[in-house]
Amino acid sequence: MKKVYLDNASTTAMRPEVIQVMVDCMAQDYGNPSSTHSLGRHTKSILELSRKSIAKALNATAQEILFTSGGTEANNWILRSAVKDLKVRRIISSKMEHHAVLYPILELQKEFGIQVEYVGNSDDGVLDLTHLVDLLSESTEKTLVSLMHVNNETGVVLDLERVSQICQEHHALFHSDTVQSVGKAILDLQKVPIDFIVSSAHKFHGPKGVGFAFIRKNSGLQPLFFGGEQEKGLRSGTEAIHQIAGMAKALEISYANLEAEQQQISALKQYCLEQLALHFPGVKENGTATFYPILNVQLPFSADKTAMILFYLDMKGIFVSRGSACQSGSVKPSHVLAEMLSEDDLKKPSLRISFSHLSTQEEVDLLIEALKGV
Repeated sequence: MKKVYLDNASTTAMRPEVIQVMVDCMAQDYGNPSSTHSLGRHTKSILELSRKSIAKALNATAQEILFTSGGTEANNWILRSAVKDLKVRRIISSKMEHHAVLYPILELQKEFGIQVEYVGNSDDGVLDLTHLVDLLSESTEKTLVSLMHVNNETGVVLDLERVSQICQEHHALFHSDTVQSVGKAILDLQKVPIDFIVSSAHKFHGPKGVGFAFIRKNSGLQPLFFGGEQEKGLRSGTEAIHQIAGMAKALEISYANLEAEQQQISALKQYCLEQLALHFPGVKENGTATFYPILNVQLPFSADKTAMILFYLDMKGIFVSRGSACQSGSVKPSHVLAEMLSEDDLKKPSLRISFSHLSTQEEVDLLIEALKGV
């Protein structure tokens, strides 16, 4: 049975070049980068060259890139330090953020008594930036705005440049979860005056368990936990050189191939949408002007199909999701779609189909045939 992987917003397959870099590192470059001997100095050079490579891809400085275990750690670090160390007393976010942002904010509210407010959104998942301006105008409390660049479930895209300008005008800090967009969209951090972004390597064909935070220089952010002096004293722990080198390689290749792969994936997404509309009249896309690798659709099936549709597709070797992989075991509607859809629409099954450069038209055809069986 051919396996059809269309869940690339959850994670991506590593590129062969990335695997090779990591294997070479594990076999040869096993020194501790904090050691002063030649083996340690060599791995230190790999670490810093990787940092420079990532910084160059984002038009940032190397000192603004700090390595983490992924997006969840980076989000928690930035949010907690903003409240604890930068004395932020109010956070403005949205109810459609990833749980790696929503849950830390609620914990900080309980622990520090900060004010939390949420930007409204339209039925197609677009945030109301006029409401954001109104919220920022209502208070002079030190504020952090935390809004994701690309929604991981619907693919709805936030105008980072506009939100950055709004935050600057109101003297607010701006943090964005860019896990879905790094490696898949150009991010110029000199052009966009954002304070903090985060990334996970496994979203752009790199290894799991490694990511980075961009922290604008002189931000004043402090460590989340304490130990050694790694990462300029801001993130203790011996750096995983093989993962970091693999991440840098994955990002380098992603941006080198960005234009061609974007065209390929966009065409495949359009083909998928057309085939769904042809075979399932009444299918509806959740979200508008969505990011090219993500397609979230509401299927015109009865509500009783919702609980079994993913199981049925899985039995056919077809891997998609209903939303975030972090809540994949739930049959409840996602918190994102709950903010967008009516109660009747929420009862109908929605699927998130997400593509990569490895996805093919044949795989889309197999998905369509399997959905006919439902």
